[in-house]
Amino acid sequence: MDKKFKECSEKLRKLVSDIQGAPYPGNVDDELYYIWYEHVQRSAMECYEFLDEYFPTDQKDISKALDNIAD
Repeated sequence: MDKKFKECSEKLRKLVSDIQGAPYPGNVDDELYYIWYEHVQRSAMECYEFLDEYFPTDQKDISKALDNIAD
C-alpha cells in the first residue's frame, strides 16, 4: 500500500472514530461537548491539511463535493 494512501486512511479512520464517539445530545453538558468538539476539529483539520498537501488536484473535486452536500 502506498505510504500516503495508508497515512490518509489512518487519518480518516481516526476522524470517523472521533465522530462516532460523539456525546449523546440528551446527556451532554457544555464541557463534555466542548472537549469532544475540539478533538474532532483537530482530526478534521489534520485530514484537510493532508489532502491539501498530497492531493492538491483532487482538492477542488473534494471541496465541490462538500459544497454540494452542504447545499
